[in-house]
Amino acid sequence: MDNSTTTRRKRSQRDYPLAFKFSVVQQIEQGEMTYSQAQSTYGIQGKSTVLVWLRKYGILNWSAPRDQLMTKLKETPAQTIKRLEKELEDARQHTLLLNEMVNIIDTEYGGNIRKKYLSKGLDGFKPKAK
Repeated sequence: MDNSTTTRRKRSQRDYPLAFKFSVVQQIEQGEMTYSQAQSTYGIQGKSTVLVWLRKYGILNWSAPRDQLMTKLKETPAQTIKRLEKELEDARQHTLLLNEMVNIIDTEYGGNIRKKYLSKGLDGFKPKAK
């Protein structure tokens, strides 16, 4: 039996150099690992230590919704195009839904919700009589 005892010293937050903290935060924000993976990989004992570092040294806005956070991360041009195409398709679907609702109201209730901009708009472009 080995008589040598290894004393295990708990590490505190001040034991970590600032460069190490920045390195861990950068890896997490780039998506290389999660904060819990960083804790286990680097042997960080505190459950919220890495989260505190993220809030203190990170560039992400923690008060924004998750969708906005994802768009703030650097996107490739292909990802930007895909996101914008999805937003465009959502807007088209929304417009179709609203138009169908107006059509239903017009047929069932006899209302005329749509304004006829064309006839009123052309009056403004007619040349004035002298």
